[in-house]
Amino acid sequence: MKPYLEHLTVTEDASWAMLNRRLDDAIPFQWHHHPEYELTLTLNSRGQRFIGDHIGEYEDGDLVLIGPYLPHTWSSIDKPDPAQPHIALVMWFLPDWADHLTAKFPELRSVGAMLTRASAGLRFSPATSAAARPLIEILFQRPATERFLLLLQVLSLLAADRTATPLAATAPNTTSPTAERTRIDRVLDHIHQNFAEPITIAALADIAALSPSGLHRTFLRHTSQTVSQYLIRLRIGRACALLSSTTIPIGQIAGDVGYDSLANFNRQFKALKQVTPRQYRLAFA
Repeated sequence: MKPYLEHLTVTEDASWAMLNRRLDDAIPFQWHHHPEYELTLTLNSRGQRFIGDHIGEYEDGDLVLIGPYLPHTWSSIDKPDPAQPHIALVMWFLPDWADHLTAKFPELRSVGAMLTRASAGLRFSPATSAAARPLIEILFQRPATERFLLLLQVLSLLAADRTATPLAATAPNTTSPTAERTRIDRVLDHIHQNFAEPITIAALADIAALSPSGLHRTFLRHTSQTVSQYLIRLRIGRACALLSSTTIPIGQIAGDVGYDSLANFNRQFKALKQVTPRQYRLAFA
């Protein structure tokens, strides 16, 4: 796994970024975050998506909009068509890009309202996802100007979906000063990269160049969770991906995600998922 604060590049002829990601083997668990909004259409794949504190199942045609700095990843289990790759059609755009458009054009006010709702993630209804799918697929085949216009059309279509489902319980704080944002990004990157190892508040405070109490306040302000709560959700999320997609023994999974005690792993897993690890695995058998 390569967890990271993802840095995206935009081509010279575009104001936003996109990626046609095709993977033959699997979509791997790669926990990451970035300052852009992300719209992802997942095709020929089924598995689990992890967005903030949300863990849910996805199928072919899943369409999700994720707000800035919201940690996320997908983890595939299998493919409807084994002969074809897993496909993720991904579009990224910065908040300033969206704010500029929605402020200047009254026709896009509904898009602005949708983006506010997407700060904690939105999953669009099957009907809306099906309607948007051909537009997104065409978008990836068009020159820059047509891509831009098609993206606006897609966003307008999605903004009309009143049944879009919120995902994470809380959204990151994106209004803090740049220096504070940089501190918390360093801490999150370290947690994402080392969550299976022992992590101490003292070590994280050193990384952030803060006192332990200062780290606690800053982390809580940005994530609406304590470090301990965030770490538990990340570890249990990774365990869910392994339980649903592998036959690795539960005791080994507990150790692989950072638990020395199987009893503690079982207790924290059930507290978060309301089922035991074994019951969770059986749901995917």
